[in-house]
Amino acid sequence: MLNFEFYNPTRIVFGENTIQRLADLVPAQARVLVVYGGNSAKAFGTIDQVIQALGSREVVEFGGVEANPEYTTLLKAVDLIKAKNLDYILAVGGGSVIDGVKFIAAANKFAEEDKWKILEGTPLTQALPFGVVLTIPATGSEMNAGAVISYRDRGLKRSFHSPLVFPQFSIMDPQKTLTLPERQTMNGVVDSFVHIVEQYVTKDTGASVSDEFAEGLLRVLLKVGPKLKADPQCLPARSDLMWAATNALNGLIRLGQVTDWSVHAIGHQLTALYGIDHARTLAIVLPGVWEYKLEAKQAKLAQMGRKVFALESNDERELALATIVKTEEFFHSLGVATRLRDYNLGENAIPEIVANLEKIGATNLGEDKDIDYVASSKILTSRL
Repeated sequence: MLNFEFYNPTRIVFGENTIQRLADLVPAQARVLVVYGGNSAKAFGTIDQVIQALGSREVVEFGGVEANPEYTTLLKAVDLIKAKNLDYILAVGGGSVIDGVKFIAAANKFAEEDKWKILEGTPLTQALPFGVVLTIPATGSEMNAGAVISYRDRGLKRSFHSPLVFPQFSIMDPQKTLTLPERQTMNGVVDSFVHIVEQYVTKDTGASVSDEFAEGLLRVLLKVGPKLKADPQCLPARSDLMWAATNALNGLIRLGQVTDWSVHAIGHQLTALYGIDHARTLAIVLPGVWEYKLEAKQAKLAQMGRKVFALESNDERELALATIVKTEEFFHSLGVATRLRDYNLGENAIPEIVANLEKIGATNLGEDKDIDYVASSKILTSRL
């Protein structure tokens, strides 16, 4: 097992009818910017519940954060905070809204005029405090210190990480997910699944505790995905998905492990260039990365086959290949396509995708740092 250090200060408040806890969790004198995405947060009454729970605190609303939070939109929220002299932010939504709020919190205290430098790696020294009311389980952003932001005018999608952007708290009421469209629910299952395997299907470091956590979470997702596709109103399954998605990316299962993240790096370009849902880009790229890195990942893929899919074979390579097939079949069972052609993308798209990787310097990817631009092109070609 590798050496590690773990820190996670986010308070989790999980369960039904917990939005009222905002009255205790948000400072009494706070001047709050409530940030959300589309109209559903308004239409289903969540924003009204939030405003009511905040009581006499000064509240300003900012809606319209996109499914992949757009840099130029978020800058408007930064300006609004300054104009209204606000000092606290509340994210109401899923990973995109939370990621957007992390950027807003950081940019508000960022001295340089060009706030995109945050995404280029300029270290943060301070950020506004914020909390979360989670309504879409998928990204784990409610309990981690990372965010992914898009800049459509430049065709870019980049991430940043800082311990200064951990949420102070996250309220997680599974009832708030009952109104989600099937597409968003299935995206959440796939997103969580790939988050787990990017930290698990790498090298055997002897991190048995982390492996067991990862395998358990994967087995939960294999159960709740089909269950929610068949019965979207199943609240126990909604609860399991919400908590599994959080644990998939709160830092716990990476401890002692070597992580990959090449699938995300390549997948981000499909969203930046073509607007494909983040989770669906991962479903496209993941089998290609596993096939390209089969020799290096064979042992962990075979372990996953035995422990997660209950496959049996004495041939490790055969078992690893069967695990890739089973994973792709699982995505298909959720109605999630896994080929570029399913999104009307052909061979001519690959140079554009690779050029975008070059634009952001995304080379030497993966746990062995051996997925370069040529390898990325081969992986994408295998997914046509």
